[in-house]
Amino acid sequence: MTNKAKLHIVESAAKYIFTFCAVLAVFAVCSITVYMIAKGTPAFKNVGVSELLFGTLWKPTAAEPSFGIQYIILSSIVGTAASVLLGVPIGLFTAVFLTEVSGKRLAAVVQPAIELLAAIPSVIYGLLGLMLLNPLMYKLERILFAGSETHQFTGGANMISAVLVLAIMILPTVVNVSASSIRAVSKELRAASMALGASKMQTIFKVTVPAAKSGIMTGVVLGIGRALGEAMAINMVAGGSVNLPLPFNSVRFLTTQLVSEMGYAEGIHRQVLFSVGLVLYVFIMVINLLLLKLRKEAVENEA
Repeated sequence: MTNKAKLHIVESAAKYIFTFCAVLAVFAVCSITVYMIAKGTPAFKNVGVSELLFGTLWKPTAAEPSFGIQYIILSSIVGTAASVLLGVPIGLFTAVFLTEVSGKRLAAVVQPAIELLAAIPSVIYGLLGLMLLNPLMYKLERILFAGSETHQFTGGANMISAVLVLAIMILPTVVNVSASSIRAVSKELRAASMALGASKMQTIFKVTVPAAKSGIMTGVVLGIGRALGEAMAINMVAGGSVNLPLPFNSVRFLTTQLVSEMGYAEGIHRQVLFSVGLVLYVFIMVINLLLLKLRKEAVENEA
């Protein structure tokens, strides 16, 4: 057998393997979607769409049960949005510092530390938040609401604690992906900007970062997915009560709702929890599609 024939066989085998993997990935997504729809829709019929999505009272084990998840949905949206607004700028500036500002020695110290953040289990983040962050929040809560007769003290387990923990958890993803995208920007583009009289900071924020926008958007998408899907750490620091998502209220996210009650739920209660999972799944899919569309538009604009 000639080398050309062997190469043809290898390329054909690789083609079939890659095709199989692609089909398997699509099949997995379609299977999960069908399963979530099949398990999550019965509760909408039995409880009612308006009561389930727009009700504010959650009492699944009461004599007259209520299954309103509006506050839970709002907590997930507000908590994720706030953590992204806090974590993405810090992550982007850190990526710019590592790639454009710091020296190689300093970057060699900072980069592994950031990568180590990604390797820390979420339960450790929750434990640190529970032992260090919540007591600080409780002290602040006592100062701000001293003498209040209406505020329900949470011991520091509140929305602010959840947002801070999520912001820290998405940092490694945003930093690593953004740094890789910035490094991929050609040196000629930077040199052309400097040759036209732009300063180093002008070149970074007017040329380099816009050129890496598509990759940065990918980091943001992955960070949002991490924030929306986190359960364990949030379950430990957010308090777990179904309340309006105000800064010093104990709150419950969609993910923590599933973690907290799926173990003992049965009947209509279990059906509603599958509906909660379906709502979470739809949120993640919609956000990913929107951000991927923005990323595609950014790539087209660059071209």
